[in-house]
Amino acid sequence: MRILLISSAYNGLCQRAHVELEALGHDISITLALNPDAVRKGVALFQPDLIICPFLKEKIPKDVWSQHHCLIIHPGIKGDRGPSSLDWAIMNDEPEWGVTVLQAAEDMDAGDIWASETFTVRPASKAGIYRSELTEAAIKAMRLAVKRIESGSHAPEALDYSKPDVRGELRPLMKQEQRRIDWAQDSASTIIKKINAADSAPGVLDRIDDLEYYLYGAHAESRLQGRQPGAIIAQRHGAICRAAIDGAVWISHLKRKNSVKQPFYQRFLPHAKHLDFKLPAATILGSTLKNTPEAPIAPLFNGSEATFKEIWYEEKNQVGYLHFDFHNGAMSTLQCRRLIASYRLALARPTKVLVLMGGRDFWSNGIHLNMIEAAENPAGESWRNINAIDDFVYEILTTENKLTVSAVWGGCGAGGAMAILAADRVWARAGAIFNPHYKTMGLYGSEYWTYSLPKRVGPVKALELTETPLPIGTRKAKAIGYLDEILSDQHEDYLQQVKQMAEALATAPHYPRQLEEKRKLRQKDERIKPLAAYRAAELRKMKSNFSGKFDCGEINYHQARHNFVHKIRPKETADYLAKHMRLDAAKTQRTAAILGLLRRSSIFQIGPEGDDKIDELRLKDRR
Repeated sequence: MRILLISSAYNGLCQRAHVELEALGHDISITLALNPDAVRKGVALFQPDLIICPFLKEKIPKDVWSQHHCLIIHPGIKGDRGPSSLDWAIMNDEPEWGVTVLQAAEDMDAGDIWASETFTVRPASKAGIYRSELTEAAIKAMRLAVKRIESGSHAPEALDYSKPDVRGELRPLMKQEQRRIDWAQDSASTIIKKINAADSAPGVLDRIDDLEYYLYGAHAESRLQGRQPGAIIAQRHGAICRAAIDGAVWISHLKRKNSVKQPFYQRFLPHAKHLDFKLPAATILGSTLKNTPEAPIAPLFNGSEATFKEIWYEEKNQVGYLHFDFHNGAMSTLQCRRLIASYRLALARPTKVLVLMGGRDFWSNGIHLNMIEAAENPAGESWRNINAIDDFVYEILTTENKLTVSAVWGGCGAGGAMAILAADRVWARAGAIFNPHYKTMGLYGSEYWTYSLPKRVGPVKALELTETPLPIGTRKAKAIGYLDEILSDQHEDYLQQVKQMAEALATAPHYPRQLEEKRKLRQKDERIKPLAAYRAAELRKMKSNFSGKFDCGEINYHQARHNFVHKIRPKETADYLAKHMRLDAAKTQRTAAILGLLRRSSIFQIGPEGDDKIDELRLKDRR
């Protein structure tokens, strides 16, 4: 079928839907719901057999959903309606939640039901649940709905609240008064739940030193305590720890309220810098924390107590597992340096295999664009950040005393999607999505990708992946050699598979031979072209990008980063997503070529009669 995806953003769920539907053989195009006319244009040009809306904040125009088969993926159980579905589920301690695929109708979320799936709600942030359990349920329900539509014989279920399995209800938008933290009354677990229900948007509005901030990234703390609830009692790696009535809570990120949006050009004026976006709490609070003590943590922390930790380590049966769970997968200069220190300590451990686990939401998404945007000199910080992540990748590439594995649960993009290739093996869960490209940010890319990527997929496929800014799923990734093994989508099963496979590597009779072959191959590659040469060539391009030159099409890195950080929506859907726009452009070019030939030929005289013939041909070509 020709399926048009209409989405408010090309987010993780939309990317996953795109990949899954294409794998099923459907012809897919995408249009962002930027305004009603953009939606109408996408529908008119693509003429879809089916419209699916994976992530939608806006209403679809009635003239679209009334004339086309239009399905909405709603993040709620049967009968649930409203814009804060998952927020309410977390706040109300729902043990189970779900996803419903609905027919678009006049009343929001009240259309006929084509499919539904449920999942267990774990204690985690809204964004974390959305990216994992909810996305898996949504894809399963979407596939079932598409199968039912293709059959032509399935009748959707009308929404009927008298049915016992229709447990949802219409809920209003959750406002800040429902999210507000009462530090004098709320327990630590309640505070964490409130922040989780608002993460990653809109955050929980709160006051610190008489100023208002949105809070994000809540973590339990089992040891530290303070006398005054709400007081900041410690800091660690950019996060702050605040006292609660029964303990303490770590908060990793803040965003100032009511900061004035600044024009792009003002970013280069130091006095005009406005940090009106999410950043590590200590970066936002600055000198306010000068008397707040540090709460140090070991570089290879492996304790079981609850606390804020970005890097931790486990070890069992000759295998080490290095976890690095950075917020949204972004890796700042300092985070990269801490990770390098932890990696070197892990290498010194008496193990045979080191597994790089990344984080639950993302393995890595490369350099930290928000921290770069906040820097006094964004170009200089970009340079420091890319060199720091290159240093980490270099450590992996030159590891000779162990076999290394990148184990990817949460997916990765840009520099992170290249960094995983530095390991000897790459494993990923079935639903992981990879974005091995940099072009949308106006960057050439580094992380030794010009060495690692062609080595795995070949130079032609490497060029295709980096020049076409589209995601790939695990099936395609394994088929082209980007990925070695596909693992379970059930988290506990996935972890068990990683452990079994890693231990099998460590105990294999041919382990010494594998390690020796690895050393010899690295030495051979180094003689052919040193890693330093790959890095130098990549960084020459990156330095040009950081200086603002258009080395990647017409995209300026500083403008692209500014738009990304400040969540500025594009004016139109990118042509690499909107197949219908490419088809329309191809038609226009073909028509122009035909008209040019006709005008140069003697078949038609230039004049009223000739112009009529040309107009007739143009109309036929558009049809």
